[in-house]
Amino acid sequence: MLKLYGYWRSSAAYRVRIALNLKGLAYRQVPVHLVKDGGQQHAAEYRALNPQRLVPLLVDEVNGGARIAQSLAILEYLDEVFPVPALLPDDPVRRAQVRALAMHIACDIHPLNNLRVLKYLSGELGVDDEAKNAWYRHWVTEGLASVEVGLEAFGDELSLGQRPGYLEACLVPQVYNARRFDCPMDAYPRILARVARCEALEAFTHAAPEVQPDAG
Repeated sequence: MLKLYGYWRSSAAYRVRIALNLKGLAYRQVPVHLVKDGGQQHAAEYRALNPQRLVPLLVDEVNGGARIAQSLAILEYLDEVFPVPALLPDDPVRRAQVRALAMHIACDIHPLNNLRVLKYLSGELGVDDEAKNAWYRHWVTEGLASVEVGLEAFGDELSLGQRPGYLEACLVPQVYNARRFDCPMDAYPRILARVARCEALEAFTHAAPEVQPDAG
């Protein structure tokens, strides 16, 4: 049994839901609301499971109750423990290209616009909503511009040829967030084409934030 602690609107948890669905793995979701009760991720019970106080957290009860934090580490774990179907290409060059773009999304773009950063801007620094949203759009659009260029190496193919994988599991949630904050997207035709292909697949539609049990 795989247990996923997450929040419906967390893009990091969204990545893991996509990966689990792509692999056809059954899992149970445990909601951790990042806003209610001052943020349930800070509760002692959850902090005992994940001292980072972040989502997602994957618990593999079959494998000794192993607890894996950080979405990219979870994706790597899933690919090693459940290798078929793969999330990463076999070719080492293409595999490195996929990881590089995924890390750019998860490590360079996302941390600058996640919930705790936005709350710090609004709270401790007193940044108004207009300036906060300008901050968000700046870092998202600058980051996606680099991803758009990086996708040129893949031509018309997805990261696994005709199949999506590790890269798309990171890209689709980031685009979801960009749209939510009205970031301009017309300059990224490669990104939009790739995301459109993925959003038509059940692995992605079933992972979408709005259809999660804790949505709302």
